[in-house]
Amino acid sequence: MAEPSLEGPPAQRVKVTRVVSANINVRQRLAEIWRSRELLVYLVRTEIKVKYKNSFLGLLWSMLSPAMTLAVYTLVFGVLLKNGIPNFVIYLFSGLLLWNFFSTGVITATGVVVNNAGLVKKVSFPREILALAAIGSAGVFFFFQACVMAIFMVVLHMSPAWSLIWLLLVAMIPTLVFSCALGIFLASVNVYLRDTQHLIEVLVGAAWFWACPIVYSFNRSLQPHMLGAGKWREWLYFLNPMSPVVMTFQRVLYDRPGLVQLTTKVPPGAPRVTAQLLPGWPVITYIWADAFVLAVALALFYLAMVVFGRLAGNFAEEL
Repeated sequence: MAEPSLEGPPAQRVKVTRVVSANINVRQRLAEIWRSRELLVYLVRTEIKVKYKNSFLGLLWSMLSPAMTLAVYTLVFGVLLKNGIPNFVIYLFSGLLLWNFFSTGVITATGVVVNNAGLVKKVSFPREILALAAIGSAGVFFFFQACVMAIFMVVLHMSPAWSLIWLLLVAMIPTLVFSCALGIFLASVNVYLRDTQHLIEVLVGAAWFWACPIVYSFNRSLQPHMLGAGKWREWLYFLNPMSPVVMTFQRVLYDRPGLVQLTTKVPPGAPRVTAQLLPGWPVITYIWADAFVLAVALALFYLAMVVFGRLAGNFAEEL
């Protein structure tokens, strides 16, 4: 659809073409992305190189950063506030590991099309690859952060639930799909509404993080004195699709499904305080919860591809 420009004298007026795709074939777009997978790998490598360009430590920053974050949270919640959770650093890292992958990927993907405006306007390729590359680079950082956690677990003489280690993949797949869905959708919207990137940084970096049982315990936060009685309170957590996958990581890596004796100080003669930090669900419940997240993520991914395809035609003009 062509719209005449009304700016300037009549002799200088030109037609500005607004491209709106009526039919978006998601299957064809996915096939184009698959054919461009080498470009995707190249963009992931470029993203990592640019991030640490001229840096003396380079990729070591991806390991030092989560270590420093762990140190701060452990000092505040494990020492100063004394939540009493034994080996709190492992409990925290088991949830923070997956959350860092999700938040880093989504926040980076939101601004990736705008940040690569020159490439978008000059080269023809599936634009969704830019958002997927941002998620891919977050996956590389996830690997290095997982190495940091492995070091912490060895130092603290803790081991994961080896018989359930495969559950990490069950939780990782829906998180990956969900991250890609949000990244693709937000990347397209941010081209038209530039405030989207700043809004997402606030929502994901702050508000959404505290909506997940990472720093605090899922079960302890449901005690009557905190949220009030009633089973329906528990379902509030499942409005957040990141809660089940985070708790799956905690179940495998922290491996404390039963009652845990808290390390908080108690008066002399008083009984020791115990609590169930993680839900006492059977393994099949974790699988069903993650499967539900995957179903929601797949639906959102399809919608994100449709929205992106409809908006991508005008990226060059908006950028």
